[in-house]
Amino acid sequence: MGITNPGPEPATRRLWIETVGCQMNVLDSELVVAALRRQGWEMARTQADADAVFYNTCSVRQHAEDKIYSALGRVRQEKERRPGLIVGVLGCMAQKDQVLVRTRAPWVDLVVGPGQLHQVPRLVDGILAGGGPQIEVSLDRKGGSREAIARSFESYDPDRDPAMRPTPFQAFVRTQTGCDKFCAFCVVPRVRGPEQARPPEAILAETRKLVAEGCREVTLIGQTVNSYRWSDGGVTTRLSDLLGRLDAIDGLDRIKFVTNYPRDMTPDLIAAVRDLPKVSHYLHVPAQHGSDDVLLRMRRGYSIGEYMEMLGRIRTELPHAAVTSDFIVGFCGETDAEFQMTLDLVRTAGFKNSFIFKYSPRPGTKAHERLPDDVPEEVKKERNQALLEAQAEVSLAGNRAFVGTRQQVLVEGLSTRDEKRSVDPGPDGMAQLSGRTACDRIVVFDAPLRLVGRLVDIDITAAAAWSLLGTVADGLADAVPLDELSGGQGSCGTAAGPLYDIASPPSRQTPSGV
Repeated sequence: MGITNPGPEPATRRLWIETVGCQMNVLDSELVVAALRRQGWEMARTQADADAVFYNTCSVRQHAEDKIYSALGRVRQEKERRPGLIVGVLGCMAQKDQVLVRTRAPWVDLVVGPGQLHQVPRLVDGILAGGGPQIEVSLDRKGGSREAIARSFESYDPDRDPAMRPTPFQAFVRTQTGCDKFCAFCVVPRVRGPEQARPPEAILAETRKLVAEGCREVTLIGQTVNSYRWSDGGVTTRLSDLLGRLDAIDGLDRIKFVTNYPRDMTPDLIAAVRDLPKVSHYLHVPAQHGSDDVLLRMRRGYSIGEYMEMLGRIRTELPHAAVTSDFIVGFCGETDAEFQMTLDLVRTAGFKNSFIFKYSPRPGTKAHERLPDDVPEEVKKERNQALLEAQAEVSLAGNRAFVGTRQQVLVEGLSTRDEKRSVDPGPDGMAQLSGRTACDRIVVFDAPLRLVGRLVDIDITAAAAWSLLGTVADGLADAVPLDELSGGQGSCGTAAGPLYDIASPPSRQTPSGV
């Protein structure tokens, strides 16, 4: 009788994972790896050393999917040399294109959507036992009842493994899964399923455990995090209520939350950010476009007038808050005049920074089904560059207002420059470090590595568009203390007062039918 090779011992199995996409994907990868580590897997030093290679994918833009197929093409040769290598595709692309993935890359062993990530350890065991390729995805959003579809997108929140986080003192905490907004350009409701909130007690318990492990900052994440609602026994917990309970946790220094939907930026939430000392004065509220007609085609559910009214409330209650945005250029039918309105919005709204993308048609979305992708690629590139340049000017002006102030910075680690150079800090441990202010501005400074993970006062000496330069405060610097500027560690003040005047909003259009 032949003897089946059982493969390497569980303790010697090694995993490599690459993550593309949003913070939700980063958290999903952390949780998958933590679950596999509890079954004896270890992280490989390189992909070539791995017994399993996973790609956690994104479907928001075509470029993200193209990157995965390129990576699958490269790993094919390794699979041919080592047939026992497990190749897996996880996440949004797996949910959207489960059959297509194995059609284009039949050497893939594992295809798992975001609603089935809790099954990855079991599915991997099935492959090792000779069970062949494994595919597990949720129900399609277009078929069946909402309740049945929601049940098929199971929340995945196992015990955390602090060794799997990029830093032990910062962590993402999921407030909800899925999305019900159905913007015309966005595939997320299809691949992430219906919006489902986590119980507040689960979020609080997870945060307390993270703090006990040394975490000092948590970022609450959801596709539209400020739409969080949990009802139990007739009592509804909103995001503002949840923030209040998190703020009371001893040992937690900072709380952030992303991403916000403009119409759900309610007065109670703005007040919570204003009043709770641990909540950072940083709000990511994507506008997506500056034209009402384009917003209507995008099915965003608000006008520029409504967006500016919301932004005005933020500036009134939180004059030093950093507000950031997302924008799509080249959306279906976008004219030169409509794009100019986006330029006007960026130049007047005073965003700290914006994430700018060229429109990419996504199969399964309303825009893909009903609207032509009629803006030439070259025009998209030109508009993308013009908007980047406009935002860089605004960001630089905003950052210059911080020069001469003292800011409290959570030190995250080596700066990008020293990380790329693999700098040896030497016997004194000195290196170029980076961290973030309470309003999420990046600060770069020279300091000993022992400061990583600590809150440190930094005197700001210079500004660039995307970062600030500073020196560690020695108590003698002639700088403005943070608490004198804005009244607490949760704020992020400047010596100049409010950075932007929003009395003159950008040009608007009257909504019309599509």
